[in-house]
Amino acid sequence: MRFAFTDDQIAFRDAVKDLLSKECPPEVVRAAWPDGTDDHGARKGEGARADADRVAKVWSDLAEMGVLGVAVAEDHGGLGMAETDWVLLAEETGYAALPHPFVETACVVAPLLSETGDGDGVLGELVDGTRQAGAVSLNGSLVAWGDAVTYLVALDRRGGEDGWSARRITGGVALGDDEHHRRHLADALDAGRHLVQLGAWKADATLGDTDAARRAFDRGALGTAAQLVGLGRRMLDLTVEYAAERRQFGVPIGTQQAVKHHLANVAMGLRFAAPAVYAAAWSMATGSPNASRDVSAAKSLASDAARTAVRNTLQCHGAIGYTVEYDLHLYLKRAEALSRAWGNAAWHRRRVGDALDI
Repeated sequence: MRFAFTDDQIAFRDAVKDLLSKECPPEVVRAAWPDGTDDHGARKGEGARADADRVAKVWSDLAEMGVLGVAVAEDHGGLGMAETDWVLLAEETGYAALPHPFVETACVVAPLLSETGDGDGVLGELVDGTRQAGAVSLNGSLVAWGDAVTYLVALDRRGGEDGWSARRITGGVALGDDEHHRRHLADALDAGRHLVQLGAWKADATLGDTDAARRAFDRGALGTAAQLVGLGRRMLDLTVEYAAERRQFGVPIGTQQAVKHHLANVAMGLRFAAPAVYAAAWSMATGSPNASRDVSAAKSLASDAARTAVRNTLQCHGAIGYTVEYDLHLYLKRAEALSRAWGNAAWHRRRVGDALDI
């Protein structure tokens, strides 16, 4: 039995990686941050910023490549691919800190509608990039990229694994109302995610059954775990480059043993987390009865690895790592935010424990 990725999967990954490297450099990520200062007088988006239209172009380019329909059935206009096909793509969107709801749109809502029926007739717009979807989970109340989302789903669990539900939110946030969102953006560590507070809300009929809702949640957790691995890789790459250039006492700081140990800890954490993420993708793609357990193991490991990367790469950069002009903060803040999204490490470890009856 072969568990490695196929040549076609690697080629698709490389094509997306090349696109994001060209179209989503740090200045595009920074351009998604709000202008001006926060309530404490700090400038949120300091540094080189791209034009706003370049932020939108990344999304349309991904749609043109077919990436947004990767998990949608072919008869709905998608590519009909499985989790093993898109997990590497999610990882690359993490490496680039893509300022769009890729996981929510392409990995959660679009395949959920493809599976359960597109009753609202929005699936085609999600696939072609003219519409973006959002998802809140585990009774959450913050909508990521809430100023762009026009189709919103809640994924909640009451009781055990048989208590999952997926519902479309039809009230509580003025979807598509830009002025409303500018007034109601929540204060967040990663301001580039444009969090909007969800107020009292109502929902349409349930989307699919319990199994469909659980799979949708697992896809969200899996996609986020993959993004965390990508973010960890980006922080490590930035820090290795910095440690080779920054000199102290006449030598690069990367020659110092303490710096080497910090970076080795980051690399080891990522090398443990990445195979768990890929294994969880395989479990989901093959319909394994242990898929939810494997996803939770992957999310907990990826969250821990990304937070280790945050601490150690910031330590190696010293004071410059704190500055908003420097690129590192774009990725470490995204990693801190995503480590808590779709269930934090502790939540997922409890889920693994429940699955193992311990």
